[in-house]
Amino acid sequence: MNLDKILKKRASIRNYSDKKPKYDKIIDAIEAASLAPSPGNLNILKFIIIEDKEKINKIAQACQQPFIKKALILVAVCSDSEKTNIMYDKRADKYIKQHAGAAIENFLLKITDMGLASCWIGAFSEITIKNTLKIPENITVEAILPIAYQHKTNKTKQKLKPNLGNIVYFDVWNNKYKNKPRKTGTH
Repeated sequence: MNLDKILKKRASIRNYSDKKPKYDKIIDAIEAASLAPSPGNLNILKFIIIEDKEKINKIAQACQQPFIKKALILVAVCSDSEKTNIMYDKRADKYIKQHAGAAIENFLLKITDMGLASCWIGAFSEITIKNTLKIPENITVEAILPIAYQHKTNKTKQKLKPNLGNIVYFDVWNNKYKNKPRKTGTH
């Protein structure tokens, strides 16, 4: 894997072919996700692999994203906050979201590296997804990830990202220029 190349190639792809990804590739992506840093090294995230077409259609409706129906596999990323809440109290939610984001990005980078396509779905009816997948009430659905091969006739490329000159500051907010250190004179 050439990380720089994969980072620049990864995109939110919504056009899928009808070729089904191999199961072992999904497991490899989940393993990559599991390597993300987690608060207190706790096992917070769980992954549900969905292949049932009826469930995929219900989830697409719950996300209000019709393109999801074309994916032959979905992965629901869920978090169990019980131990994190005990350990970190008020900071737990923040740490769980950071962990989930890092894990999902690892997953997406691995998917891209293996020549597969996906799109991070974070807006959905959690109640509908929980009911469809029989997820307990105390578990949070963090994301839905459709997994497929990109349709060859409609290639999606990564959108332009912000210019670093507009997002990097030095020492204080909004200072875009790195000040040269002052030379001190010797007497």
